[in-house]
Amino acid sequence: MYGLYDKEGILRFVDSDKDACIAYAELFELGSTNYCLIDLPNDTKKINSKATIDQSLGVNNN
Repeated sequence: MYGLYDKEGILRFVDSDKDACIAYAELFELGSTNYCLIDLPNDTKKINSKATIDQSLGVNNN
């Protein structure tokens, strides 16, 4: 699973296909410097709802 976060850190889109996330960003004209992709764990039950996202772990978008 991939999560697409905008530059404000808001989750915009989740999909199992990386290309679908990038297409979503392009649809809303989010340039590669305005979003990051993060590889999310498949088992979302293990995610702590109070956890913060470290955007430095995102996929290099450039």
